[in-house]
Amino acid sequence: MKEFDIKKGWYGKIEGDLLPQMMQEVFGNVSEEDGAYVSSYGVLARIEVKVLSKTQLAVDTHNADGSFDDDTILDSKRRLNRFMEEATGFDAKARMKREQKKAKEGKI
Repeated sequence: MKEFDIKKGWYGKIEGDLLPQMMQEVFGNVSEEDGAYVSSYGVLARIEVKVLSKTQLAVDTHNADGSFDDDTILDSKRRLNRFMEEATGFDAKARMKREQKKAKEGKI
């Protein structure tokens, strides 16, 4: 699982039942397994999301086997990015910059 920072003050938008509702809206399905929320969409056979704290979100994705057309791949990636932005409060560029900063500081 990869950990992502949650924007300061953003936790209120995902606490309780709000995170699974958000997953339902973006991916169309969600279930709970061992304290994590699990979904799937397009080429993403499994999307597992777990809130670690008010500032950390863990996400693990697994791709489906087989070949897919470009539109399906792009749509799946866009949905995942949309979900990540709604869940963390950071867009893809900001998440990448935060990840690079942690790597430079040796926190990864």
